[in-house]
Amino acid sequence: MPNANALPVLNISAYKFVPLPDCAALRDLLHERALGLELKGTVLLAEEGINLFLAGPGEAVMAWVGALRQDARFADLAPKESWSEAVPFKKLLVKVKPEIIRMNHPTIRPDQQARAPALPAATLARWLDQGHDDEGRPVVTLDTRNAFEVDYGTFEGAIDWRIHKFSEFPEAVQAHREELLGKTVVSFCTGGIRCEKAAIYLQQQNLDGPVYQLEGGILKYFEETGGPHYQGSCFVFDQREALGAALEPATEIQRPASEAHRAAAPR
Repeated sequence: MPNANALPVLNISAYKFVPLPDCAALRDLLHERALGLELKGTVLLAEEGINLFLAGPGEAVMAWVGALRQDARFADLAPKESWSEAVPFKKLLVKVKPEIIRMNHPTIRPDQQARAPALPAATLARWLDQGHDDEGRPVVTLDTRNAFEVDYGTFEGAIDWRIHKFSEFPEAVQAHREELLGKTVVSFCTGGIRCEKAAIYLQQQNLDGPVYQLEGGILKYFEETGGPHYQGSCFVFDQREALGAALEPATEIQRPASEAHRAAAPR
């Protein structure tokens, strides 16, 4: 994304599900590189892959990404980019975790399983315009985020099961399965990572209809379409709090009643 506003700080987010049996050693290497470039943010590593949010001067951020891509496992990594006036993170954290996005469902391993079909943003916008998919089947959008995130904004008419953490998602599917039967289900989240697991789980439920994940999540949808059919802003896990459809900090924010949601990365 070009730095249209000439703002000084580049913010990136990216994830990739790929086997990383050496994630502990990789943690030390990536931490050292980020420290040397004075970057801030969070990098999560697990045997299933990488999930990262980093910010700093544009050249420094891209130098870190360029070095990461020298590892063949990350050669195709394509971070989402946005620009800001200040670094929205207070410190640098590079951590090894059991999962890069916690679902507590060991049979769901995107690094070892075929990916669920990804739906381009433009196609979802068109389907929502026309009220059905290209086969005439009704389309439902399924928000896989935590309830407080949904309260900042979501797609018009989206299904929201008011989960408090992503590990509750499989149980919520079982409780509300009837809502999805026979429909085209498009799962979505902030940047796409939760739906990598959610869509695989949904595919296994025999819902008698196709299941998709929104490619790149809400933020890619904003970037590529400008946000039609989306109401409100999109919560992000940094000090910017929420972004509007122009991928800039939202000026009007409807905050949840509880402020207990502050965290460094989605759960």
